[in-house]
Amino acid sequence: MLIDTLKKGLRSWTTSMMGEQVDEKIAALSRSENEYGVDPFGFSLDYSLSAVAPIIWLYKHYHRVETFGIEKVPRGRVLLVSNHSGQLPMDGAMIGASMLLKADPPRSMRAMVEKWMPTLPWVSTFMARVGQIVGTPENCRRLLENEEAILVFPEGTRGLNKLWPKRYQLQEFGLGFMRLALETNTPIVPVAVIGAEEQAPSMMNLKPMAKLLGFPSFPITPTGLPFPLPTRYRIYFGDPLFFTGRADDEDAELEKKVKVVRAAIQSMLDAGIRARKHVFW
Repeated sequence: MLIDTLKKGLRSWTTSMMGEQVDEKIAALSRSENEYGVDPFGFSLDYSLSAVAPIIWLYKHYHRVETFGIEKVPRGRVLLVSNHSGQLPMDGAMIGASMLLKADPPRSMRAMVEKWMPTLPWVSTFMARVGQIVGTPENCRRLLENEEAILVFPEGTRGLNKLWPKRYQLQEFGLGFMRLALETNTPIVPVAVIGAEEQAPSMMNLKPMAKLLGFPSFPITPTGLPFPLPTRYRIYFGDPLFFTGRADDEDAELEKKVKVVRAAIQSMLDAGIRARKHVFW
């Protein structure tokens, strides 16, 4: 069948870009699957190896991602907490590609997506098959108990859709990730992504149009669309942060811990921006 041929071709494309020791890398990514070929959360390694081919190409040849400090990511359960920007969640895809291509051993990262994303046509099944699920506390808790690596954007759409004058200025962080880290005794690795802010600068947000379409925002960019420009990405992974305390502490106590994470990310952003020579190379 045409679909099977396409799927096989995409998988071959993926493995050709994974470098040496492909079989060992694929084995490291495997999970327990049921009779339908998926794990309890709907993830399918076979499906993912086909689906991620364009993402790996974008990582290697379009955004030409440079990754720093990924060896700091501990094995087992971990929360990757990152800044968020760029109108489209390309930053999450590039962090995921880094974990696949640069981590040793490679890992399939799980990202928590916004509740509105699965409402888009075809998106729900695709997200589940590549390991991404709606970011409810229960989903996160179960994944962490299963020793997964989870990507969290505490800014949510506030970061993704912020306007150009606020680039690289972290927006307010939610507290949910800290409650989960404390409840499950999970280390937090701060992540700073540089390059996404410039991929689709938002000059203004047409809120009436966003409301009409049911989107969180409707950005107006220089190209007229949120299609990403070929900016060069630089992704920095920081030292793991370990926190103690009660998950049901008052918000004020949790906020103190969240500020530590936020400050670590902002510091890496500031340093990375100073270090880069150009947005596009």
